[in-house]
Amino acid sequence: MKVLILEDENMAAKRLTGLLQKLDAEIEVLDVLDSVKTGVKWLAENKADLLFFDIQLADGLSFEIFEQVEVKTPIIFTTAFDEYAIKAFKLNSVDYLLKPIDPSELENALNKFKAQHKENSPAFNMAMIEQAMNMMAKKYKERFVVKIGEHIHTIKVEDAAYFFSQDKATFLQTKDKNRFIIDYTLEQVEQLIDPNRFFRINRKYLISLDAVKDIVTYSNSRLRLVLHQTDDMDVIVSREKVQDFKKWLDQ
Repeated sequence: MKVLILEDENMAAKRLTGLLQKLDAEIEVLDVLDSVKTGVKWLAENKADLLFFDIQLADGLSFEIFEQVEVKTPIIFTTAFDEYAIKAFKLNSVDYLLKPIDPSELENALNKFKAQHKENSPAFNMAMIEQAMNMMAKKYKERFVVKIGEHIHTIKVEDAAYFFSQDKATFLQTKDKNRFIIDYTLEQVEQLIDPNRFFRINRKYLISLDAVKDIVTYSNSRLRLVLHQTDDMDVIVSREKVQDFKKWLDQ
C-alpha cells in the first residue's frame, strides 16, 4: 500500500510514519508534505492508495486542496480538534483520528479502508468536504495566552483591536490600548482567527473593523487607515488587497 502524509508538525509526521510501518510492513510512505501548496502540486502529478491529511497546515486548511485539484484517493484525516467535531465527522465514510494518534484507532482506520475501498474507488465526496469546512469555520481561536511580568494571563480575541509585527515579534493590541507579545507569527494568527472579524491589510497589520477610525484614499490606488489605538500614520492597505478589503467592509 502506497500512502502520502500531509502533516506540518515534523514529530507528528515521524510518529505516524513509524506507526504505519509497525502495523503493516508493506505500507510505503511515498512522501511527507507540510502545506496546501505542496499537497496540490503532488496530487496533480502523483498517485497513492491512501492519503493522511492533517486538517490545519502551515498555509491553510487541507480542505482547500479539494478546491484546486480533483482527489479520487481515500483519505484519513488527522486533527487536534475536540472530540465533538471528531464524532460529527465520523458520521461520514472517511475516518478522522484525534492527535496524538492512538495505535489501535489507526489500525481500525486501516482495516476500515481495506474493507471498504477497492482499487476503483469513487471520487472523494465533495458534499462531505463542504460540511467539514462549514464545521471547521466555527472553530476559531477564542483567546491568546500572554505573559505580564511573572504572571500568565489570557486575552480574548474579541478584545483585540489588531495584531501587528515589529522587530521580529508579533503583538496583540487591545481595544483599551494595551499591547502584548504573543508566541505566534502574524501568518499563524491570520489562520487562527475569524476572517469575518479581522482582515490582513498588509504584511504588518491584521486589523478588526472596530479599530478603524477613518479610511482615506491614498496614492497608487491604495488606502490609508487611521486606527483608534495607534499613532502610526503609515497603516496602508496594500494595493492588491484593496478590493478584498472593500468587500470585507461591505459584508
